[in-house]
Amino acid sequence: METAVRAAVAIAQDPDNPLDCLRVREVPLPEAPEGWVRVQVKASSLNQHDLWTLRGVGHDPENIPIVLGCDVAGVTEDGREVILHPVIADPDAGAGDETLDPRRALLSERHDGGFAEYIAVPERCLIDKPKHLSFEEAACLPVAWGTAFRMLFGRAQAKPGESVLVQGAGGGVTSAAIALAAAAGLRVFVTSRSEEKRLQALELGAAAVFASGERLPERVDYIVETVGEATWAHSLKCLKPGGAVVVCGATTGFDPSADLARVFYQQLRVLGSTGSTLEESRAVARFVELKGLRPRIDRTLDLEQIGDGFAAMADGDLNGKIVVTI
Repeated sequence: METAVRAAVAIAQDPDNPLDCLRVREVPLPEAPEGWVRVQVKASSLNQHDLWTLRGVGHDPENIPIVLGCDVAGVTEDGREVILHPVIADPDAGAGDETLDPRRALLSERHDGGFAEYIAVPERCLIDKPKHLSFEEAACLPVAWGTAFRMLFGRAQAKPGESVLVQGAGGGVTSAAIALAAAAGLRVFVTSRSEEKRLQALELGAAAVFASGERLPERVDYIVETVGEATWAHSLKCLKPGGAVVVCGATTGFDPSADLARVFYQQLRVLGSTGSTLEESRAVARFVELKGLRPRIDRTLDLEQIGDGFAAMADGDLNGKIVVTI
């Protein structure tokens, strides 16, 4: 086996010119200490987290350089086809929930990620790849679909027959949330500025779609919120009394008006959600296989083209995931 492998590496951080900090170059073949395994990467998908790392948002500069990539599908040295649970953490340190471990780390935060020919991870992170999915499709599951699954069923604890509004169509988490919620028997409403993305949300299983900020015909039980400032006021207005907005991101800003009067008078709940547990990642794989769901892929690139993928993500003109084949 070779001693060096090709990888996409964050070599620096720059909030204004993040793509200047990306290099495809050779790195040492990762070692697998006791309890870890080495996986040959077949595909890895892009996430906003990778772009934030290049911008220096939420990533310790002491961990630069580092191989990017949180989502991985590949093959173990004994031939097992797997996807990788992306959270490196100790469940005991989080009182049974590894996402609450204060030292939890997503792949590519403290440990090299999946935009490389090989990756080393704890053995507990291996999950059997759903048989009906290609490696490219499977590489879309761990972060986006795991995040959406936890938001809907771990944090909100949504049930069939209830209603959910997904703010903003087209991204990895929102596309996953639409498909998962519809398959689980929820009534799904979706907003988007784009008519094309609204139509595509209907294809994923949405019951009805609306322009961003448009008044809904009824209030909903839950909101899937990834947009932040631009949609926050609308999200709170769309909730039933006692409803919950579940937040996993804020791509348009972190500091909207809290509207506390509405929150306490309507007894609304604001639930933060980050990543997924190993059991939730396993549940996603089982559910996707049971329902025959397939992640939506916007485009597939090879490793040398990864900069083009990040440029498209920065522009925001996507419908589904960008996948890199290794």
